[in-house]
Amino acid sequence: MFRSLKGELGLRPVFHQKENRSDGHLFITVLAYQCVQVIRKTLKEQGIHDSWATLRNTLSVQQRVTASMQRSDGRSIHIRKSTKAEPALMRIYQALGISEAPGGTKKLVA
Repeated sequence: MFRSLKGELGLRPVFHQKENRSDGHLFITVLAYQCVQVIRKTLKEQGIHDSWATLRNTLSVQQRVTASMQRSDGRSIHIRKSTKAEPALMRIYQALGISEAPGGTKKLVA
């Protein structure tokens, strides 16, 4: 059953050499599975009945990108933001009440 659970979450294969690492991985996997079930239940209530594999593929298209530029004073500016969400992804975000630009825009001057 654990192999099936990890397969559905996309966490296979992971090999551990120490028992405490296996225990930690088991805990994280069960926790992740619970999160997935809450997400899927919420989506089903909003009329989205996709499998977890399909949802993972839809969610995987959005990326976080960083643009770095050199200033005239020698310092650097780094701007990090999410790419624009595609329509299928927007539908999921709206159903979950999540912003279309998770993480917002971050600006760092170094």
